[in-house]
Amino acid sequence: MKYGLGSLVIMKKGHPCGANSWEVIRLGVDIKLKCTNCGRTIMMDRIEFERKLKKVVENEE
Repeated sequence: MKYGLGSLVIMKKGHPCGANSWEVIRLGVDIKLKCTNCGRTIMMDRIEFERKLKKVVENEE
């Protein structure tokens, strides 16, 4: 799957606020995601991110 900075992605498990769509705001060894509903940010390893990724909704390039 192709994703980049600003991409909207859907994860397999939703956020406790009720949304499961996230915006990618940092790429590298770690990936930083921002919840599109409440604005909370999280960081996770790229390997963990790719394992939990369901689909890429919108690719902003």
